[in-house]
This record gives sequence, C-alpha cells and structure tokens, in this order.
Amino acid sequence: MKYYIIAGEASGDLHAANLMKALKKHDPMAHFRYWGGDKMQAEGGQLVRHYRQTAYMGVFEVLANLGKIARNFKFCRADIVKYDPDVVILVDYAGFNLRVARYAKQLGYKVYYYIAPKIWAWNTGRVRKIKKYVDKVFSIMPFESEFYAKYNVPVLYSGSPLMDAIENRPHKGEGFNSFVKRNGLSNKPIIALLAGSRLQEISRILPDMLAMEAYFPDYQFVIAGAPSFTIDDYSTYLNGHESVSVVFGETYALVECAHAAMVTSGTATLETALLRCPQVVCYKMWGGGFTNFMAKNVIMKVPYISLVNLIMNREVVKELFQSTFSRESLKNELSLLCYDEQYRTRILEGYEELALIVGKAGSSDRTAGEIWQTLNDTK
Repeated sequence: MKYYIIAGEASGDLHAANLMKALKKHDPMAHFRYWGGDKMQAEGGQLVRHYRQTAYMGVFEVLANLGKIARNFKFCRADIVKYDPDVVILVDYAGFNLRVARYAKQLGYKVYYYIAPKIWAWNTGRVRKIKKYVDKVFSIMPFESEFYAKYNVPVLYSGSPLMDAIENRPHKGEGFNSFVKRNGLSNKPIIALLAGSRLQEISRILPDMLAMEAYFPDYQFVIAGAPSFTIDDYSTYLNGHESVSVVFGETYALVECAHAAMVTSGTATLETALLRCPQVVCYKMWGGGFTNFMAKNVIMKVPYISLVNLIMNREVVKELFQSTFSRESLKNELSLLCYDEQYRTRILEGYEELALIVGKAGSSDRTAGEIWQTLNDTK
C-alpha cells in the first residue's frame, strides 16, 4: 500500500516514524511519502518537506508566514494527487492538516488522523470538520476518545505512542555516572532545559531558563538539543553561560538522569513525567497581556496547558504561562523542585498515577494493525 503521511514537528516525526516501522511489519510492501523529519526519513520512503520548513508557532508567526503556508498547501495538494496514495495519514499539526483532510476527502482518498489535534483544548468547533473529512481518528489519550465519541466521530484509542518511544529509548536505565562520563559532563546534579523544538520557542524561553544558572551554582545546566537544531542555534544564547552544555540526540537519557527540569509546554511535559523527573512547565508567546487574556478567556477550553495536568485533571506540576511566567516565579518553583523533598515526592506520586492511566507500550503496533486491517477491509 501507499501511505502519504504529514507530520509538522519533532514529536510528530518521532511518532510517525514508529508508526511507519510498525506498518512495515504488517505490510511488507508499504511505500511512504511524507512531510516530517529525520526519524521518518530513517524509515525509508520519500521526504517531501522537513518540518524545519513548515513549523510556525503562535498567531503572529502564522500571520507573518501566510504566504509560505499557502504555497506549501498548494504544493501538498498537487503532490497527493501525483502520488495517489491508498490513505492519507495526518499526524497532529491541526492548522495545516485539517485543510489537507478536507481536500483529500473531497478527492475520494481515505483519511486517517493519528495523534488527533487538541481541539478539545483550543477550538471545539473543529470537531465538525473532523467528522466530515476524517474517516477514523486514532487517539492517544483516553479522554480524547470520550470527546470524539460524544460527537459520533469514529475513534479508536490505542494507547500513547510515547510509551513505545520511552520503552525503546537508547541507554535505557544506564544511570547518572555513565551518562555524565559519556557526555563529558561534571558530577554535579543536573537541571535539564527542554526549551522547545522551534526557533521561536527557544528565543522566548531559553534566556529565562539560562538566567536560573546564577541561582543554582550547585547544579549543572544541560540543554536538550532539539532534533532539527545544531549547536549554532544555541550559541547566541550561551554567551556568558559557557558552563552550560548542550546534548543532542539523548533527551530521554538526559531527563532520566536529571534532578529537575524546566520544560516548554508540549509533548515534552508528558515525556518528562513518564521518565519520573520533577519539572516546571513554561510557556510564553508574543503579545504579553493581550495574549494572556485571549488564551484564558477566549481560546482555551481547558484549565491546564500541560498534558500531565490535563490527563490527571488536577495540578501535578506547576505551569508558568504567559503572565505567570517570570524569572522570579521560575526561580521560586525551581527551588522547590531542587530542595523541597516533600514537594518532589508529591510530584513523583502523581507521576505514578499518570503512568497507570497512560498504559503500557505497544500503541504504534496496535494502531498500525488497525490501519492495515481497515484498509484491507475497504479494498
């Protein structure tokens, strides 16, 4: 079968790559054409666009790049027709992918959505588009299945693909001493900095994270290098922070060995929790107070921004969002994470409950099996 897959960021690239790997087990003749990243490319097929060229964060970046987005969409439409796939598989990336879903469905292509867009958080009205243009949603969170089922959208919950990635991570359980030796780090306990996978994110959040170094001299600060970045992307921010290290390709190993972490809101918050590292969630966009007002009063439909708290339906980890995100609030929270054992214990206990809800590994294979079966049933 021919699969056309569209992922628009690092986490989508990771989960789509695992799905491709699983699909090849069920379908030895699988052929892939996709928008994604390095991990998908490692699974074979043809890469059309790298997410470095297509990822835009926030309202202002989208508005500033409307021309590029329109050209990408026009190219995508033509590329799908030329490739003529058996199915179009959309991976998150809602703003772009929902437009693709409409076009692909109108042309008669089968459309599946894997890692469904978080419309339950931002724009519940989009559920009508999904119902109309998507043949099946493969959800990764239990509460997502309940949401889509309520609107009579065909949905299957197959578990979180993060568990597959975490279960199969390199250097699993290697320990602190081995990790720091292998990466040329010191023996100080680690504070991990997960500043995001987009240039816009690190430009807004990383300077504030790095400013914490002055307040925690007993710790070493280590940045988790984003998959699409090089050291040059971080160099500007490291002036005056020469003791801060950047480690690429080992985010899971870094988080597993860290004493605490500062994490930009997104999939990384759930990954950090499942790796049992106490964290503070950070998020800041352009727009200041206006963006904060719009987010809380107009856009957001849920009380939390992190997947950890959303799944648990309570505050397990502290969220510093827009107006509450400051260097002072970040320093106060990081102090609790580093020095208050009771505080750390409460977070870790919450993580254990979270892990039971998320479930075990095997999501990618279950999803691939269902995709393969449903495609064969409709042949």
